[in-house]
Amino acid sequence: MFSFFKKKKIIAHIKLNGVIGNAGKFKQGIDFAGQEEIIEKAFSLKKAKAVAITINSPGGSPVQSHLIYKFIRAQAKKNKIKVIVFAEDVAASGGYLIACAGDEIYANSSSIIGSIGVIYSSFGFTELIKKIGVERRVHTAGKNKSSLDPFQEEKSEDIERLKNIQLDLHKDFIKVVEESRGSKLKKDGIELFSGEFWSGSKSKELGLIDGLGNANEILKEKFGEDVIIKKFEKSKGWLSKKLSSSSNQIDQLANILEERSIWQRYGF
Repeated sequence: MFSFFKKKKIIAHIKLNGVIGNAGKFKQGIDFAGQEEIIEKAFSLKKAKAVAITINSPGGSPVQSHLIYKFIRAQAKKNKIKVIVFAEDVAASGGYLIACAGDEIYANSSSIIGSIGVIYSSFGFTELIKKIGVERRVHTAGKNKSSLDPFQEEKSEDIERLKNIQLDLHKDFIKVVEESRGSKLKKDGIELFSGEFWSGSKSKELGLIDGLGNANEILKEKFGEDVIIKKFEKSKGWLSKKLSSSSNQIDQLANILEERSIWQRYGF
């Protein structure tokens, strides 16, 4: 007879989708500046039992990944609230780093999880410009200012310098994963930090995630069928929509190709 007065459980839900960092001239990817307010509002929701975060990202900027990760953890500590992360198609590289902000991580059995590594890719055009008779002229103040110029021959010292930076970034990534997942990680017979990625099912075996399932089913399982899921999303303003629709078609194509190349590392 008192069921009418029974308080329903409320969950705040944030969705992070896309490449991490700047995804183009008028198209913003997942970055700290764009998500800070939304994250803060979600954690400020009164009487929320948890904050759920759905992520679908192949990675991108290490800095933006760390900023978002640290802000989520700071908000969770400040508000003393649990964070539950759900991976969709992909939570790889920086996407997985952000997922580690969750006290628990869930994914679909076919999700792509992991890619705990650092990558730099470029092209070399030295033979091409020789062939077409172009002379490269570069003038710098600072002998290393033109490091890794794609129109000049690679130098061993430039490659070594890049490798050292990548190793530093990789250590930071590994530290986040180990602090987040702790004893859940199964390191026997497999290298978790090689940059390899796995299916959701295999990731569960490796301790990279806690279980399989989507946000709706897991949240209802944990908090009851009548749980209220309140979504927090950044609305796209009229000006950004207008700019996006009127931007140069070549710019749009370049942005699409660049973003797609990042997704395609994981088969999407």
